[in-house]
Amino acid sequence: MQKNQFVSLGIESTAHTFGVGIASVATETDNKKAKGKILANVIKQFTTKSGGIIPVQAAEHHVEICDIAIAEALAAAKLKINDVDIISFSQGPGIGHCLRVGAAAARTLSLVHKKPLVGVNHCISHLEIGRLLTDAKDPVLLYVSGANTQVIAFEAGKYRIFGETLDMGVGNMLDQFARQIGIGFPGGPRIMNLAAAGKNYVELPYVVKGMDVSFGGILTNIIRKFESGSYKKEDLCYSLQETVFAMLVEVAERALAHTGKSELLLGGGVACNTRLQEMCRIMCREREAKLFVPERQFLVDNGAQIAWQGVLDYLNGKRTPVEKSAIRPYWRTDEA
Repeated sequence: MQKNQFVSLGIESTAHTFGVGIASVATETDNKKAKGKILANVIKQFTTKSGGIIPVQAAEHHVEICDIAIAEALAAAKLKINDVDIISFSQGPGIGHCLRVGAAAARTLSLVHKKPLVGVNHCISHLEIGRLLTDAKDPVLLYVSGANTQVIAFEAGKYRIFGETLDMGVGNMLDQFARQIGIGFPGGPRIMNLAAAGKNYVELPYVVKGMDVSFGGILTNIIRKFESGSYKKEDLCYSLQETVFAMLVEVAERALAHTGKSELLLGGGVACNTRLQEMCRIMCREREAKLFVPERQFLVDNGAQIAWQGVLDYLNGKRTPVEKSAIRPYWRTDEA
């Protein structure tokens, strides 16, 4: 690595993914014009054939592949650990069992190799990696993942939440339904495949409250419909997607109208769903806004987003002393 490059190694471990990414930026870049590069992005995911994510098992998975993922990322970037300038890690929000593994790995690297430590907010990193890798300049982020469902934007000098789920994340809701119908974890991609074969829309509750959404009642309703034996799985999956995605698009459009912004950025694992992308694209076209969708490896949880957020935070003067590096499982976007 040339000496004129500032390098961040990022560790992601908020849920079922353990990711290690490496990002760099020219050392003369100031914090308002930082335009970096992603040098590596290694993703290791905990999955099951049936049932949902079990935090202890996911954490054990992370422990087992931690060293492997770090080594693979350094090899992909053609770097050695001494070439790295800072160690970044997901400090929150997320599952405590999983966050602790990434935080412990980051602290170890920081202490052993005497590198500054930077704990970053996972939600914000989805927005910033999207800005880095697309032409989006000042977007509204529709952030849809397992535990998180938020509409985020940077407004008046602060990251703000313009709408969010009142109960569970859309991804967790999809995973819970997938568990009920016996198709394993993660359930979102498998539900998308089943939905493609659905032909009949089954009416479900539509729950938008102002700028916020709620999925708990929808989940209960659709589970009861499935247990009744009166509906095909394909039709239920199709109907579930159509309903909850329409809710998400509605609140995203309201946020665009409220902020006056003209760019919508997608982030989070659920944003990989091609039907959600299509619905967002239609909405943006109708209101003459631009839609930005990063490639899949940067939509799902990944280490590159943490590495890049670490760069931005470091350039803005943030440091995380080891004694203040405790995980923050409930760290809200608007507290960052």
